[in-house]
Amino acid sequence: MAAVTVVITSYNQGPLIREAVESALSQTVRPERIIIVDDGSDEQTSVDVLSAILDDCRHGALDTGGVAVDFIDQVNAGPSAARNRGIAAAGTPFVVVLDGDDRLMPTFIERTLPLLTADDSMVASSGWLRTFGVLDSVVQPTGGDAGAFVSHNCCPATCMIRRSAWERCGGYDESMRSGFEDWDLFLSMLERGLEPKDDAGKGTAHIGIAPEPLIEYRTAPASSNVTSMTKRLDLMRFLIAKHRDLYAAHIADAILGVEAISMSRLAMWESLMRGDTTASQAFMTHPTYGDGGMAAAVRLQS
Repeated sequence: MAAVTVVITSYNQGPLIREAVESALSQTVRPERIIIVDDGSDEQTSVDVLSAILDDCRHGALDTGGVAVDFIDQVNAGPSAARNRGIAAAGTPFVVVLDGDDRLMPTFIERTLPLLTADDSMVASSGWLRTFGVLDSVVQPTGGDAGAFVSHNCCPATCMIRRSAWERCGGYDESMRSGFEDWDLFLSMLERGLEPKDDAGKGTAHIGIAPEPLIEYRTAPASSNVTSMTKRLDLMRFLIAKHRDLYAAHIADAILGVEAISMSRLAMWESLMRGDTTASQAFMTHPTYGDGGMAAAVRLQS
C-alpha cells in the first residue's frame, strides 16, 4: 500500500458514488485509506447507497483488500468544505481528491505518486481525462507553474495533493460554491509553495501531469464544469482580486496566455467559415481544459 488517502466527496449522487469507491479500491497501487465525505445528501436513494457501501465493506461483500474505508457525514456546506473535511482527517502525506460521480482509472496512484515523491517542489499531480456520458474525448491538461495557471486552470479537480501544501495555503476556499474552487486552490498552493523549512534548494512550486488518461470524467449538461461557465467572468474577477499579487507578478503570462487561447479559437472559426472542419473535429476529440473548451464541447454534444 502507498502512503495515500483517497477522499471521495458526494452529494445526492445516487449509485454513482459506488463506482467512484470501486475505482479507488481497484488501484494497482492501493491507498492506505478511503474517506467518503457526504455533504448532507437529502435524497433517500443516495443515503441508501452510501449505507449499503459501508455495510458491504464491513461484511466483505465489497473487497477492500485491507484498505480502510471510513465515512464522514456533514451538514451541506459545499464541495470545498467536504474536501477540506476529508483531507483534514487523512493521516497520509498525499491525498487524492475525487468527486463522487467520476472514477479513477486503475493506474492513477501508480502514475501520479512517483511524480510527487521524485520532486519536492511539486504540490500536486494528476493526469489526462477520458470523458464519457455526453462527450467521448480525451482531454489533455498540461500542469505547470503559477505562470501557466494565471490565464486558465491547467489541472483537473481530481488530483493527488501534497497535504503539507494544502495545509500551508489554508485548503479549499469554502466560500466558493459556484465553481473554480479547484483552480483557486492550485493558485494558492503555487503562490504559497512549500513549508519554509523545505524550501531551501527546491525549485519553483509547480503541478505535474502524467501524459496519459488516468481519470474517467462524467459529462452531462448539468455538470458543474458546464454550469460554472455562466458565471466565468464573475469567478475570474474573484480569483484575480484574491490573488492580486500573483497576477501582478505574472501579468505578461496572463495576457499572453489569454491571447494564445483567443488566437486558437479564431483560427478554428476561420477554418469553419472556409468549410474546413479539421480543426473543429480535432477540438471535439481533444477539447482544451480549463479555458471553457471542455464545457463548450459538452454543450455542442448535448
